[in-house]
Amino acid sequence: MLRLRQLTLMRGNKPLLEAADLTLNPGERVGLVGANGSGKSSLFALLRGELHADAGEVMLPPGWRIAHVAQETPALARSALDYAIDGDGGLRALEAELARAEAAHDGHRIAELHAALQDADAYSVRARAEQLLAGLGFSHAQMNEPVASFSGGWRMRLNLAQALMCPSDLLLLDEPTNHLDLDAILWLEDWLRRYRGTLIVISHDRDFLDGVVNVIVHIDGRKLRRYGGNYSQFEVQRAANLALTQAAYERQARERAHLQSFIDRFKAKATKARQAQSRMKMLARMEELAPIHAAAAFSFEFREPERSPNPLLTLEGVTAGYAGRPVLSGIDLGLQAGQRIGLLGVNGAGKSTLIKTLVGELPPLAGRVTHNRGLTIGYFAQHQLERLRPDQSALWYLQRLAPTEREQDLRDFLGGFGFAGDMATTPIAPLSGGEKARLALALIVWQRPNLLLLDEPTNHLDLETREALTVALAQFEGTLVLVSHDRHLLRATTDEFLIVADGGLRPFDGDLDDYRDWLFRTRLARPEPAMPAAERLTDRREQRRQEAAARQRLSAQRKPIEARIQRLEALMARAESRKAELDALLADPALYTEGSKETLKALLLEQANLARDIERMEVEWLAEHESLEALGA
Repeated sequence: MLRLRQLTLMRGNKPLLEAADLTLNPGERVGLVGANGSGKSSLFALLRGELHADAGEVMLPPGWRIAHVAQETPALARSALDYAIDGDGGLRALEAELARAEAAHDGHRIAELHAALQDADAYSVRARAEQLLAGLGFSHAQMNEPVASFSGGWRMRLNLAQALMCPSDLLLLDEPTNHLDLDAILWLEDWLRRYRGTLIVISHDRDFLDGVVNVIVHIDGRKLRRYGGNYSQFEVQRAANLALTQAAYERQARERAHLQSFIDRFKAKATKARQAQSRMKMLARMEELAPIHAAAAFSFEFREPERSPNPLLTLEGVTAGYAGRPVLSGIDLGLQAGQRIGLLGVNGAGKSTLIKTLVGELPPLAGRVTHNRGLTIGYFAQHQLERLRPDQSALWYLQRLAPTEREQDLRDFLGGFGFAGDMATTPIAPLSGGEKARLALALIVWQRPNLLLLDEPTNHLDLETREALTVALAQFEGTLVLVSHDRHLLRATTDEFLIVADGGLRPFDGDLDDYRDWLFRTRLARPEPAMPAAERLTDRREQRRQEAAARQRLSAQRKPIEARIQRLEALMARAESRKAELDALLADPALYTEGSKETLKALLLEQANLARDIERMEVEWLAEHESLEALGA
């Protein structure tokens, strides 16, 4: 059992935790969440013994072995496979002692050490390490390459491999999915569900947390608050304990106002009485509290594209690759207006190659790519942040896109993405990865694209910003092609999947659960069970296939309706905002003088047109909700 009692932890003069208590039971899988800077990583350092408590007690069972992911990777000449095995320090110590005993010809000690090595599974360690590295995306050839030959992201995978190789009672993982593709994340989830020790993980990937943890510990108000269940269940529980913030209240109030408008308009009409009763019930249900992220400080939306050709872009018989080396071939693809595509495929299959070919960064090796007139691409590359010049500012970047715009207008726009005041003109070098990602998104939004090509846009984003991106993409009115390891983002923003596999591109007929099954069936070996057999998936393939098909059919019916509702709500909000401005202008007595007749006439006409538009949109909104309810929403 791990216990923290009356724990106080400081960073300089800033208290991170004050008189905090927490108890974790052996074998629990815990998600540690909290705002950036709340002390999550400092708490990990405390558990590793790198920091000391300023007050209180940290109680761990004696002899508990703690494993964690190292943040630095030396440029070693030893192979990736040997480096992973080094994670089992006890095994390496036994091997070193055996070498000394053999050098001393100590037969008795040699026999003891061989028995100890057998108990430590020394004779299966290479096979286990190979399986682990394969799950994390390494090819067999890469396993024999020196550690020094790998890039930073791949070295972090090697450090993760070391942590998983270490026999441990407590495993601490800080953002383990940051450098992983979706296939590696799915494999890691499976491995962690089988882990027998106590797990504490920090992650901004809500689907990963949902799939792995059974306890959430939230750092809130310098206390440690424990919630049973996964991240989604935590959101519901925490929302139920919070008073609505003003922002959340205003969002809900707008929807309540729409519903009340329907009730007031239709309750006296016999033909609409049933609909009015339905809206009254919906209004009553809205007394529930909004989810936490409804009160998130950051939100944005993609501006409506100025035009949208159809098709936007076509690929005919395309071979895509680098330096004359084909990666994908025989690609025929036409991107239609309004399509929302998620790209699936294992690491190295060619997803980024396809995106770069679509955007024009890579010319096709064969075939033809046609960008139709009026196409405006918004592109977020997997390594987008590395392309930003650290010596330049957010305002400098935006001025390059809009050299004729007023500086104040550009500053106002950047302020909506968190770059207010001096932040707009400060060099971006000291900014966090999340802040740089916000800048990259702001530059894309400014261009009003009708085609978004996004390659891992969430890598540096916290949960709140990921949620803001998810909401913005769900309301985006153009065409979307998305590569992401964030399954919540994929589910919420895409309508169809294409899979990049075996050197080609084809439709994937299924959902993300089906993709997971396909991966383990065709590409990934399941790790040896480290959890009870009950944790393994039961053999009900036919039932799962039928359930998946039913979910897919319902999702295909619901998503277009939900998208139309979201777009109508956004349009109504803009119309109502403008109508409020007009009402304020028309309240000015100066408008009703002889010299202001033309202005008054124009304002009254715009007000009347807006009122008609709002009424029309409200009727459409009601009809779409009726359609959604008919599907069992």
